[in-house]
Parts: sequence; C-alpha cells; structure tokens
Amino acid sequence: MSVMMTIEEALIPALLPPPVAGFCTSRIGGVSGPPYESLNLGGACGDDQSAVEQNRRRVCSLLPAAPCWLRQVHGNHVVHLDQWQPGLEADAAWTDRPGQVVAVLTADCLPILVGDPDGHCVAAIHAGWRGLAAGVIERCIAALPARPNDLKAWIGPRICAEHYEVDASVRTAFEEVPEAFSPTRPGHWLADLPAIAVKQLLATGIETVTDSAICTAEGTSFFSYRRDGCTGRMATLAWIESVNS
Repeated sequence: MSVMMTIEEALIPALLPPPVAGFCTSRIGGVSGPPYESLNLGGACGDDQSAVEQNRRRVCSLLPAAPCWLRQVHGNHVVHLDQWQPGLEADAAWTDRPGQVVAVLTADCLPILVGDPDGHCVAAIHAGWRGLAAGVIERCIAALPARPNDLKAWIGPRICAEHYEVDASVRTAFEEVPEAFSPTRPGHWLADLPAIAVKQLLATGIETVTDSAICTAEGTSFFSYRRDGCTGRMATLAWIESVNS
C-alpha cells in the first residue's frame, strides 16, 4: 500500500452516467493508526473517534455535501434522505435531490450504486449475504422513481469468491443460484456474492450492471473483515450533480 498517494489519487470512480457521480475510497490518505490505517471511515469498529471524524472531513472535502451515514444492520430497510437522521438503521438510501450524498460503509460486503442517466435519482446499497437474502436490492430498486430498465448499477470493491468460504446456512439461503457456489471441504463452499447481486439486479429489470471486479481481500489497499478481523471501513458514495455544478 503506497503511502505517497493522496485520497483523491486512490479513489475508485463509479462507472455511472452523468449527472450521477460517485466513488469508493481505499485505505489510503487518512490519519487512523493500526489496525485501521489509515482512511477508516467507520465509526463503530473500535477506532479513535477523532481520527474517524478527521478522515470523514477529508473525504467530505471531495463531495458537494456531507454524506448521510447509515447505521447498517445487514437488513433490507431503505430510506429516502429526506427522512434521514443520524443513527438511522438502514442498509440502502436514495435521493432525488441534486447535491445530497448517499453513502454506505463496507469491508468485504458489496457496495452497490444505482443511478438514473436522466438524474432523477441515485441510490447506495450495502449488501452482505444477509442483505442479499433479505431482498435489500429488490426493495431499493422498487423505491426509486424511475423505470428499472432506465437505471444503471455499479458494484464497488468487494470480496471475491476465492476468499469467501461459507457454510450450509449461506448455501441454503441461495438455493436458486447454485452456480454461485463451489464446494471446498465438507459442508463448505466458496460463495460468489457479486454473481448473486448481478443476478438480483438484472431480475429487477436493470439492464446494465458493471462490477468493479476488485477484491477487498486481495492485497492491502482495501479494508477486509474476512482477511483481518479487526479493521476499518471504506465508503462508497454517490450524488446527483446540480445543473450548474
């Protein structure tokens, strides 16, 4: 992990059509110490809160407004940012207002951004296996004021199947997608969560889904709970650019 790169240089830009914009952060460019070094944006993983706040201010300087952070619980609750308040439990958020910033935190789970090319709406979804099983993708797409076939989706850095072994409880939750599982040792499989998410997104009627194909557990540029246990969180953020921005 290069310590010479700036936050901006290390961002992963979201492949979404203007006027929708977004990106995912990496570990680079913050002030947190081990094991959260250095751009930890998660406030509930044990890091010093002053470091988290400083990291968040650094990221906020790249945004049109402060992000609306969610209290993520691996569920399927979806919120419009007009109803957002600090500490709100939800795993997806959307807005139809230019300049408002939707955000999710991850460290292996899938961060999914969904945007409308006409700028009518943008959404951010946090999807681990529990959220995928609970239908968080379907609920979020159903809440958006746009036809699904007009929407574009992007999956940010997430864990890949090669680094994500699961037991029978996860395998049973996705019996309809056996192709996403490869057996390893008895009672365990490698699970391809991105493949499951792509199938669910397409099933909603979305026709264009782009996967970043970046695995959080490979290398050290991203936080990975599966790899490290105690670790920080990246943020994946999006907004609708205003007409005169």
